[in-house]
Amino acid sequence: MDQWNDYLAANGATARGSSDSDDNALAADSAGALSAAALAGGFVAVLDNFGLIGVSGEDAASFLHNQLTNDVEHLGTGEARLAGYCTPKGRLQATFLVWRSPESVYLLLPRELQPALQKRLSMFVMRAKAKLADAGDGVVILGLGGAAAETALRETLGSLPGGPYGKVDTDMGTLIRVADAFDAPRFLWLTTPAHARELVGGLRAQLTLAGNQAWALSSIHAGVPIITQKTQEQFVPQMVNFELLGGVNFKKGCYPGQEIVARSQYLGKLKRRTALASIDARAKPGDEVFADSDPGQPCGMIVNAADNGLGGVDVLVELKLAVLNGAAVHLGSADGAPLTFLTMPYPLDAIEV
Repeated sequence: MDQWNDYLAANGATARGSSDSDDNALAADSAGALSAAALAGGFVAVLDNFGLIGVSGEDAASFLHNQLTNDVEHLGTGEARLAGYCTPKGRLQATFLVWRSPESVYLLLPRELQPALQKRLSMFVMRAKAKLADAGDGVVILGLGGAAAETALRETLGSLPGGPYGKVDTDMGTLIRVADAFDAPRFLWLTTPAHARELVGGLRAQLTLAGNQAWALSSIHAGVPIITQKTQEQFVPQMVNFELLGGVNFKKGCYPGQEIVARSQYLGKLKRRTALASIDARAKPGDEVFADSDPGQPCGMIVNAADNGLGGVDVLVELKLAVLNGAAVHLGSADGAPLTFLTMPYPLDAIEV
């Protein structure tokens, strides 16, 4: 991996195995951060902050089906899905992108969560014929998006997924189309260091080379929440719009927290959702926000944050729907930096959770 690390370091990115923290995604030195406008043109991001769990064995799909919020048993090899893993109280411990091959089911999640989540899930295998393992060694993860990405990928790989959460496997790795951002498709490409070295150079001729910050910003503008260490066990799935993104199947069987999630869908009381906003200040996941209409208590929490390349951060923020009807919202306290709300890429229908 040394040659690959040298190549990436020379081009402003790092491979898996480098030291990283949550705050790095906020780009302490914002000089290299790309704005949404820059990403909209087209980018390829080398990502080193994701982990990959492989679940193998004849009961792999049924085991995960009984643990996660989405249907895994009927997941085809040509598709991917979002899914969550909840506590018995229905609070999200992790969010995953899930897909399968003929041999295994794969879970993509923040690398900081992988060791503990992999260990915890392994505790519940019991008699099931399923084995969890780190599947990330020797895998390079690239994120691509913006107007030029689809054309660049088609020229490189030929066949592409037809729509969001479609998946194709090629000789050069696995390509998954995820939720669109900036009015253009986004893709995750899992490949080998050799293929990445060979092909990223060509992609750079058409796309801006980027890293974790760019992908985090694009995911925020796609409205896709990612649970991190600072937000574990804070949200029922609906609070972060997870069922709007297809991450919850209300017709499948039981899983940890299923009764709470179902009750929140149909019998809850507090209306909450996650919205897109920009803040001209530093912010990180887990920070609370306050509304002028009730300054004494928080009205919500930052779910994800990324440097927006303009001196501030763009965020996904979970909050009471009532404050979206004109109330001013501030970071940290009622006197903190104001949030400027942006248009979400999908409608926020009211739900009582």
